Amino acid sequence: MAFTSIVIIDYGAGNLRSVVKAIRYLGYEPHITNNPQEVLEAQAVVLPGVGAAPQAMARLKAQGLIEPLTRFITQGRPFLGICLGMQLLLSHSEEGNQPCLNLIPGQVKRLPSGPLKVPHIGWNLVNRKDFPKRDHPLFSGIPNPSHFYFVHSYYPQPEDPACIAAETSYGINFPSLIIQDNLIATQFHPEKSGEIGLKLFANFFKLLATK
Repeated sequence: MAFTSIVIIDYGAGNLRSVVKAIRYLGYEPHITNNPQEVLEAQAVVLPGVGAAPQAMARLKAQGLIEPLTRFITQGRPFLGICLGMQLLLSHSEEGNQPCLNLIPGQVKRLPSGPLKVPHIGWNLVNRKDFPKRDHPLFSGIPNPSHFYFVHSYYPQPEDPACIAAETSYGINFPSLIIQDNLIATQFHPEKSGEIGLKLFANFFKLLATK
């Protein structure tokens, strides 16, 4: 299956250049858009994110993207959320006391203050959890654990631990990868994670091609 419509949502807060470069490197041609109809017509959607939850939700609302994005995901269609694009999927964020999309029940919390600096910036280990998703095809050819690149001050805490596919330790153990049917979301940035990040992107598109 060839993807003719991979949409990267542009809501003014995404690290679009790096995401586009990574996907193009793998031989796909993504389409950047903030057009609601193009989101609904996409074969796969990527929601990147760099910034703050209140501003991001305001932009999604102003551009009319909340309803089509919600419909796309609840229909079980191929979706990848990155960093803030992961956090926006939850019910509520402590960042600005912001209601979010509520597609994954749970809270987005601030990393605790302490000896470790916040924001958490740099490479860190992503450890797969010991349950059926441990052998999910998304991880094909990716060692466990593996280093991925992080830039964040907040982390997701879903109500249902069954959707947590991997965790990372930074002062606390926090969910760094969620898999829920066709929804995949990472707290780390695969587009900034070198070869291992490209492998995760490649696995995502291979996985979708089997649907």
